[in-house]
Amino acid sequence: MGIRSQNNPIAAYLDVFSNTGTDATGSAPVPPTSVIATGGVVNEYTESGEIYRTHIFTSSGTFDVTTSGNIDVLLVGGGGGGGGSYNGGSGGGGAGAFRQETSQPVSVQSYPIVVGSGGIGGPSSSAGNVSGGDGGDTTALGLQSDGGGGGAHRDTAGNASPGSTGGSGGGGGTSPPRAYGAGGTFGNQGGNGNSGFGGGGGGAGEPGNTDGQGYGGDGSPSVYGYGPTSPITYAGGGGGGRYSPGEPNGLNPNAYAGQGGGGRGSKGSSGPPAVMNSVAGEDGGYGRGGGGGGGGGHNYIRNPGGAGGSGVAIIRYVIGTVGGVAKATGGAISFTPSKTVHVFTHSGDFQSTGGTIANCEYVILGGGGGGGNGWTNGYGGGGGGAGQFLAFGPETLPASPHTIVVGSGGRGWQIGQSYSAPTVDSFKGGDTTFNGKKAGGGGAGGTEGTGPGSPPFSGYDGRPGTPGGSGSGGGKHGYDNGPAGAGSGSSPGGNPGGPNGSSSLPAGGGGGGAGGAGSDGNGPPAPAYGGSGGAGVPLPATFLNPEAKIGAAGPGTPFGWVAGGGAGGVHAPPNFAGNVQGAGGAGVRGTPVSPNAPSDNPSFSTPYAGGGNGGHGRGDNTARNGDAGFENTGGGGGGGGTTVPQAANGGNGGSGIVLIAYPT
Repeated sequence: MGIRSQNNPIAAYLDVFSNTGTDATGSAPVPPTSVIATGGVVNEYTESGEIYRTHIFTSSGTFDVTTSGNIDVLLVGGGGGGGGSYNGGSGGGGAGAFRQETSQPVSVQSYPIVVGSGGIGGPSSSAGNVSGGDGGDTTALGLQSDGGGGGAHRDTAGNASPGSTGGSGGGGGTSPPRAYGAGGTFGNQGGNGNSGFGGGGGGAGEPGNTDGQGYGGDGSPSVYGYGPTSPITYAGGGGGGRYSPGEPNGLNPNAYAGQGGGGRGSKGSSGPPAVMNSVAGEDGGYGRGGGGGGGGGHNYIRNPGGAGGSGVAIIRYVIGTVGGVAKATGGAISFTPSKTVHVFTHSGDFQSTGGTIANCEYVILGGGGGGGNGWTNGYGGGGGGAGQFLAFGPETLPASPHTIVVGSGGRGWQIGQSYSAPTVDSFKGGDTTFNGKKAGGGGAGGTEGTGPGSPPFSGYDGRPGTPGGSGSGGGKHGYDNGPAGAGSGSSPGGNPGGPNGSSSLPAGGGGGGAGGAGSDGNGPPAPAYGGSGGAGVPLPATFLNPEAKIGAAGPGTPFGWVAGGGAGGVHAPPNFAGNVQGAGGAGVRGTPVSPNAPSDNPSFSTPYAGGGNGGHGRGDNTARNGDAGFENTGGGGGGGGTTVPQAANGGNGGSGIVLIAYPT
């Protein structure tokens, strides 16, 4: 879930498993005319008598070709965010474009893969006119799938923020003009709103409202990733929010979300201010390109929209034979000379095909917490804590089916957004479970809120795991003399977040990582810097070899590390002009921020272990959002940056992962 900004300059530093994990040594032989390449999560399957190898990218990375040939490719853009609500229903976010091509030639070179982020969900605001953000574009091999359009605020036209050509359009709001956003070549239009429902976002397979008022458009299925026995539907539109006086708050029924990762819209009834902002629209599915659900409201109920889901890039080609015989089904399956490896980037089932399986090793990793937002008076948000890291084995797994739940990343805090107690947990990372074990999600970073109990909110504690320990805690908001502290996290697999800076150095603390606590967000001495996220941990050797680049960059290596904490945000030019951006996962800090630095300035820090860098202010008095933790690394989201006149949002946490290996 959440706002996952993969298309950003830090991608060049990362080598995430779900980005650039490669064929393991001992993978299937390939015929002389076949492509030979590395990158992404690798899977092998048979379709219509042909054996395919597929490379699945859930985050940005590189597809390295060493033998040329033809490939098939699926690209899905990031979904648009649902609109935020104030006294009415908002439109659902449009899905990312769904583009599937065959027989595309590739030559011997490295191809950059950019996976589009999901658009931000529109905050609820009494000021009105807060639409959802557009999703990011997914690009590969000279092809592009555009991000989906954001859903309209209740009184803003949906076509005020549709995706660019190729994305599906966002739905309209409940107040005039109630207009939908247009779709492009590889998508569909959103649906109009009416007096009771926001319009559904367009999906890859149909426009919004096709199945009823406020329904998100259904997506389109593809076999490219997991084969004909496990087709996946992508790019469903977000459901519209509902204006529902006299009903309790909650999410709309499942039917209001488009099939394919679309988020459900919310509904809101009349009630006192104490219960405002109780239920947000649901986030679109990460790695699916689904649109976020629109916020619903009535009177005092102001519900924000859900974030769009990040996109995906999948490349496949024909090979000779499968590299081995798996003893179980589920996830993406590849082979080393001695091991069969199952990788679950999303929830699913691991099922033995012939009794118990001996000598299994496995890793479960919770989702990272979202980063806190900055404050316009000049204080950076705290970084989100990493998900809990747990490793087990060797042990024997029973033959019964095992349901795997992969925790999603926590939602990043938005500027000026406050939530009541029932939904605060949406900012924490989700738990990951397998075989009776649970890896807790990371805690959200401290933030500056506008509702009851602020300023400020503390960094949140990580969720408990089984057996023992917890996810890492979020870092403290950079607010001087504030009472709120950093979040806690405990061993095994978690650590506490860092405190904020002193009253004269307004920087947020870093979220904890699985390998260390988050850092304090101050000097000494000045210049200030956002607190570094806590260090991550290296994956066990079972899942690593020169060909399988699992995990993100870490100390001295371009891969193999996960569970880094998100860095705290920092104030920057024109005041505190020498301040330095915080580095995720105890990475390498950059140079001081130039007073006139553009958004892609070279002062960016180098993150490790999937933790998001913190945001910072810029010389033009704009502030940069915290970076998201990378998908399937459990990294915490970075805290938002700030200047005096402006603040920025926190980044969402990265989703978790489950890895299982046993003798081939």
